[in-house]
Amino acid sequence: MSKKISPLDVFNLLPKTNCGKCGEDTCFAFATKVADRKIDLELCTPLYEEDKYETSEQKLKVVLRPAVREVRVRSGGREIRLGGKTVLYRHEFRYDNPTALAIAVSDAMPEDKMLAKVKRASDFEYRYIGMDLALDMVAVRSVTNDPALFEKRVKLISETTDMPLVLCSLKPEVIEQGLAAMGEARPLIYAANQDNWKEMAQLSQMYECPLVVSAPNDLNQLRSLANTLLEMGIEDLVLDPGTLPDDGIRDTINNFTMLRRGATSMGDDLSGFPLLGAPIAAWGNQEEDPVVNMWKESFLASMLVCRYADILIMNSMEVWPILPTIILRTNIYTDPVKPVTVEPGLRTFGNPDKDSPVLYTTNFALTYFTVSEDFKDLDCYLLVVDTEGISVESAIAGGKLTADKVAEAIRESGIEEMVDHRKLVSPGMAARISGETEEASGWDILVGPRDSGGIKDFLQQKFYQ
Repeated sequence: MSKKISPLDVFNLLPKTNCGKCGEDTCFAFATKVADRKIDLELCTPLYEEDKYETSEQKLKVVLRPAVREVRVRSGGREIRLGGKTVLYRHEFRYDNPTALAIAVSDAMPEDKMLAKVKRASDFEYRYIGMDLALDMVAVRSVTNDPALFEKRVKLISETTDMPLVLCSLKPEVIEQGLAAMGEARPLIYAANQDNWKEMAQLSQMYECPLVVSAPNDLNQLRSLANTLLEMGIEDLVLDPGTLPDDGIRDTINNFTMLRRGATSMGDDLSGFPLLGAPIAAWGNQEEDPVVNMWKESFLASMLVCRYADILIMNSMEVWPILPTIILRTNIYTDPVKPVTVEPGLRTFGNPDKDSPVLYTTNFALTYFTVSEDFKDLDCYLLVVDTEGISVESAIAGGKLTADKVAEAIRESGIEEMVDHRKLVSPGMAARISGETEEASGWDILVGPRDSGGIKDFLQQKFYQ
């Protein structure tokens, strides 16, 4: 059963030399961050380099091993981490290592279309509340079962992108050719099953690559295969319990949930591996309208993100089915006790002067970036008040946004020396503290619209008159 690790559990096994090689001032400061999973144990280089600490190193690995083991997939200088979860429910602690999204291509595609899709996946980027959201991996599927062709395609893709790869085939001879084309990269091998597990295990050991274990809709067989591979010394495993669209959705969600519950709540080591989902299975009916398949794939992906999938293999590269999944993943993989924030302080938009409007908002990231988008065509000043990352209405209710805090932000910003007027536009949802804010700051408060989309008309009608 997963439990919260105490910093002392880590500190007692560290060298305790306060050498600073990890970047922290003391070993205890390092232990605190390691226990909270904010930094890696590997930063303590003496632990790994000096023989006298070997026993402590091994004990620390056991202490720190999460309920769901972490598996790393690499290509060049880029690394994706899968799993590493410690809890079943996000509010218990947080979820680490966001679900990796892999876009699938096949060796049966025309070469130019295949490389174009890889490039689109590699270049995909969406700006969301101050974060650049992107795709993570490319899954290369062998449809032809031609080892030579697969090797050629894998090599081309490796030269086109630095995204880590998933090599997909149930034929060991095909996977071996793909691995040979990748040099020192560490792709994810998909997949070992009841028929090929010996050969796939040998490839995993030979090339030191993580291995997916597959047993669709059969958790007993899946755990049995995982146990056999563990006994062979292969620990970097990913479990594929099967993604069954349409009538099989219920079983799919149940299987993912049972595996993650077994790992985090029941102490089942054989369930404690990252989980792979394949929303691409929604494309099984090739006669279906492609738009319908995209919808089904997007629905499956969203459900699997919510039900513990650590990596998803998807087919569509259209924005509308991909983007909701990426944003959902981003919203889930945030720290529940640490709101997404921006730095408080004064911001300028356009080319403001001494007569330009001054407005304020909170440092909750979603509020700030929504507001800033509406201000991009204005010449104004925006005062971002520190509310510990809480939105306007909630911050007022919780005492995080008060008249005194706004007055203090005004004084610290230096805005009083930058404008000749003393008019401050407050968010519409902060109307209830407008009178108190006038008394505390000495500024005239103009209560703005509840929706920042109406700020331009409001300024024309209220501020400039």
